[in-house]
Amino acid sequence: MLSVPDEALMLVGILPDQRDLEIARLLGWYRIPLKSAPKVVDVDYLAFYQTGAFGADHRWQIEYICPVNGHELVTRAELFHDEMDHKRANEEYYKLALGPISCIDHPIKAGNWKRITFLYTIGELFNNADTVNDLVVRSDKRRLLWQSLRERAISDQSSFESEEPSMIDDMILLETLMQWIDFPKNRKNKLYDTDLSGGHHEENN
Repeated sequence: MLSVPDEALMLVGILPDQRDLEIARLLGWYRIPLKSAPKVVDVDYLAFYQTGAFGADHRWQIEYICPVNGHELVTRAELFHDEMDHKRANEEYYKLALGPISCIDHPIKAGNWKRITFLYTIGELFNNADTVNDLVVRSDKRRLLWQSLRERAISDQSSFESEEPSMIDDMILLETLMQWIDFPKNRKNKLYDTDLSGGHHEENN
């Protein structure tokens, strides 16, 4: 298993189906639509949450993780050269460059969190997690997470440079809290436009 430093900033991203896992494995990248991306994508590691499309033995859990080597903003057409006529060909996506993908020793189960959006966590919590709920950053660890997010946001997005620090903290706090919305049954995930229990993932097609 890949060893994650305790202080590492991590993003849990959605794997809508097997195709997206194969893209990550073979091509070494993961895409996030710009219009629904989390505030900060400059993270150290990416963990993959598998939806209901992965079948009874692998759905609703995290089994894979990888380091993130960088990111860039591209169009869908630049990602899929054979789909230039796709209706979202000109839409922008973050393309995260991935390192080798590793399978973790014990899958992190969804528990009651079967419908989630992107969420941030830190390496210390990930290394000791049994369920997705264990990834929630609480109490004294929140300051570490917020500080890391704030620093990445300032360095990665020039538009933040003119903001007052207190405003940035408020934005990051709101973004962090919004990671943990438990959507009602059969409702769509607002970031992904899909039912994470296994419905069609239109945004990533």
